[in-house]
Amino acid sequence: MKVLILAAGYATRLYPLTKKYPKPLLEIKGRPIINYIIDKISSVSEINEIYVVTNSKFIGTFRRWAKTIKSAKKITLVDDLTKNNRDRLGSMGDIDFLITRKKIKDDLLVVGGDNLFNGSLKGFLGAAKKNIPDVSIGVYRLKQKKDASRYGVVKLDTHKKVISFQEKPRQPQSSLVAMCLYFIPKACLGLVKEYIRGSKNKIDAAGGYIAWLKDRADVYGYVFEGFWFDIGDYKYLNAAKERFA
Repeated sequence: MKVLILAAGYATRLYPLTKKYPKPLLEIKGRPIINYIIDKISSVSEINEIYVVTNSKFIGTFRRWAKTIKSAKKITLVDDLTKNNRDRLGSMGDIDFLITRKKIKDDLLVVGGDNLFNGSLKGFLGAAKKNIPDVSIGVYRLKQKKDASRYGVVKLDTHKKVISFQEKPRQPQSSLVAMCLYFIPKACLGLVKEYIRGSKNKIDAAGGYIAWLKDRADVYGYVFEGFWFDIGDYKYLNAAKERFA
């Protein structure tokens, strides 16, 4: 199994903090956010390589970081060749870029480089393997339904299959939202390219892909317990710092 950590965004909502520094390397309690993610990944034996996809603007910063990280897993940095927010590939663009550039043929776990959670990654992957050849996603129940308007809102049936997915609805019907955590079995890798080729499909957010995919194949959700922070702006960055204080 391969892992892709998405770290190629430009985090404009965190300017000026991230104008010259990548969001996944911002520190929480003295450690870069991405280090917490790698800790989770390192506990999974079947993972044999971690790809960190960043951009031309921040590749040098990540190279310096890579010299400091200690991990039993091989870590490979990948430059998606973008230089600013205007020409960014987006989440789905970067997933497709990696699959194509590195000729990925194994199962692929995709994790957002700005996600902090304390739920079990092993539990998620154990459930995901039972759902092969279908895709599985991590989902989380927010305390306040109104906050779900920032995310992809999910409804699951009794078998944990995704039966509804709405990307950032103004009036969320549920507090259950998609995390940036996806298990894509090798049998489904080709569907990423199919989605990208659709001229009307949005390649910026992976949520659009899940909404598209659920009408073509089964997608299953795994509900995480504990805490989860999607550090998209100062509010959630500060909340994460308070949680780890």
